[in-house]
Amino acid sequence: MIPRLHARTHSPRDPLAEALGRPLSPNEGLTEYTIVAHWPGLDYYTPDDEQRTWSSVQWAEHLEGPYLEHPFTASADDDRRAILHLDIRLHPDDRELTGPEWAETAHRFARATGIEIPGAAEHGWRWIAVQAQRGRLDLIANLIHLDGTWRTLPAHILRRLADEARRIEQDLNLIPIRTGPTARPAVRPAPTASAQLASVLTQLADEQAGPLAAVRGLVEHTSHRIARQPGAADTGTAHRLELIARRLHAIQQDLDTTAAHLVQPLIAAAAPVARHITHRSP
Repeated sequence: MIPRLHARTHSPRDPLAEALGRPLSPNEGLTEYTIVAHWPGLDYYTPDDEQRTWSSVQWAEHLEGPYLEHPFTASADDDRRAILHLDIRLHPDDRELTGPEWAETAHRFARATGIEIPGAAEHGWRWIAVQAQRGRLDLIANLIHLDGTWRTLPAHILRRLADEARRIEQDLNLIPIRTGPTARPAVRPAPTASAQLASVLTQLADEQAGPLAAVRGLVEHTSHRIARQPGAADTGTAHRLELIARRLHAIQQDLDTTAAHLVQPLIAAAAPVARHITHRSP
């Protein structure tokens, strides 16, 4: 797990587009499968589950709020770049984390950066965690507090992030990042026909950016919209759409499993690297 802290910016729009892997859209509703965590105060800020169907443009506007409401707030060195962007990437061979595991990881890094303080749920700094690309989590925050004060990042922030990454790796049984002279990049063979077909299936099954994910997102968004309409008939339609979304998700999982089976024989058949043995003359 490698955390990377980006240079701060004036707007959350570019960081959010990078996190999503696509341009922002006013029409695409982002569900809890993509926005896996957020500042606890959002539950007080919006009623019910309204925030879970915001578009990417609306999420960006939400993060911009304190920046626009407090136009004179700046850091100690008069810097107005208030948008913090942190991305966390898993080891390429790591398992895919579940939604709750991504959420836990997001909150732990938010606390490590100092933008989430336990016990201050209804106040604080606005932040969201985006899980839209395989093996990657993006945390985007506004360093301007709701009361107009600036959040100065803790000293040795990079060390704090690295230490938290090591703890999360241990707690979630993830592959640790190897460091030092013994670390060597993995040698990957040329892709075979099975590997190429597996790659196609993996792209189709991609939980966030694949074509089935886009269809599922639209179905879920439609279900949420219909559920808000009055009438028992609308409630039944919303439920049927939820079932369709679940079936689509099951298809994605089946495709992902099939892709893994395609490449598994190649891994099992890979011969170990031969050791070079030097024979000494008697």
